[in-house]
Amino acid sequence: MPKTIASLTGRRAGLILAGVALALSAGGCAQLKGRQGYIVDPVLTDAITPGVDNRESVEKTLGRPTFVGQFGNNEYYYLSRETRQLAFAHPRPVSQQVLRVSFDPAGNVVGVDRTGLEQVSKISPNGDSTPTLGRHRSFFEDIFGNIGAVGAPGVGGGAQGQ
Repeated sequence: MPKTIASLTGRRAGLILAGVALALSAGGCAQLKGRQGYIVDPVLTDAITPGVDNRESVEKTLGRPTFVGQFGNNEYYYLSRETRQLAFAHPRPVSQQVLRVSFDPAGNVVGVDRTGLEQVSKISPNGDSTPTLGRHRSFFEDIFGNIGAVGAPGVGGGAQGQ
């Protein structure tokens, strides 16, 4: 009888240990959520109206912009992006909003534009190297390729016309 109790206790401990290991490994595959930029409040963003608001009222309502237009301060941009990723995978965008508020030279709101994830382009680079023009040399040609070229005539450093 003592052998059966010991074997049952050993099995039970093994099952508990396997369950704990499974729970810990499954926890590593949880989906991670990320949020970047301006947190969009639809009530506040819908409150900005052309012809009524100005630069000061926009900053009081929405706060400072994420960035200002490149060729002057006549455009404010508010960016927000939400991403998801599994463990060590690259994050993928789930939602994105770019709110652009345009001003006239007097500082009054002229237009409010919204764009989303439909404007995002997926770029897939051509491998890990950039194609260049010229000679393709191997690793060993790069290391040993200059042997004998130092004293060659016409290259420089060699005996010329002596």
